[in-house]
Amino acid sequence: MKIHPTAIVEDGARLGADVAIGPYCVVGPHAVLGDGVVLQSHVVLTGHISLGARSVVHSHAVLGGEGQIRNAHLPEARLEIGADNIIREGVTFSAGSARGGGVTTVGDRGYFMAASHIGHDCHVGNDVTLANGVQLGGHVHMGDGVIAGGLAAIQQFGRVGRYAFVGGLTGVVKDVIPFGMVTERGTNLGGLNLIGLKRRGTPRETIHKIRAAYRAIFHSSEGSVQDRARKAGETWPDVAEIQEIVAFILADAKRPIATPFPRNRPAEIDD
Repeated sequence: MKIHPTAIVEDGARLGADVAIGPYCVVGPHAVLGDGVVLQSHVVLTGHISLGARSVVHSHAVLGGEGQIRNAHLPEARLEIGADNIIREGVTFSAGSARGGGVTTVGDRGYFMAASHIGHDCHVGNDVTLANGVQLGGHVHMGDGVIAGGLAAIQQFGRVGRYAFVGGLTGVVKDVIPFGMVTERGTNLGGLNLIGLKRRGTPRETIHKIRAAYRAIFHSSEGSVQDRARKAGETWPDVAEIQEIVAFILADAKRPIATPFPRNRPAEIDD
């Protein structure tokens, strides 16, 4: 264990093996650091925070601070961060609040670039990438493998499904389906994240079925989106990705589902 003499580690903090704490870091009394965690310099860990093994936190990040929400302070609110995360300069993750269950969670193997922010009571999955300045409002649910480009913002209570792609400078005010893509107009789907599906090794035949289901759900005039989603679920019962999209659409949620802009081509082709 290496602790720089200018760092402050308060009594009660629990540090795993081979932890390295750099100059001018502050580690609060309720912090739990896994094996091999590295705090580079000027990092603040406050409140009830756990930071998973082998995570690396760069300078001036503040993790576990009180949620930025009025009249909902909860002294025992928590921030739980998984293993193998890279958290770059000036990143802020808030703890939970009295209005949202009291806990913010972040999964494993995330890459969170400079000045990105995860608000109170958010639940962020594994393998997520937030580029510089991406902002998640409170209570956001973000699935595994999501990529969000620089300066994108997700409105509070929003949902972004697994392996979706959010373009840079996009303000997302509606829920984004799993494997979906939004760019520029945060209220409209731009199609499917076909590149992401291919990178995951999704078979071509499965991708064709997902595209067909996307067209059936979003480019038909029969019934509501929910009605068409139910029908798609019945049509492709053996395709897990389609079932996931259907369940996402039919779930009880605070925000409406993002749908394609009328001029978009069906299921955007990556040609």
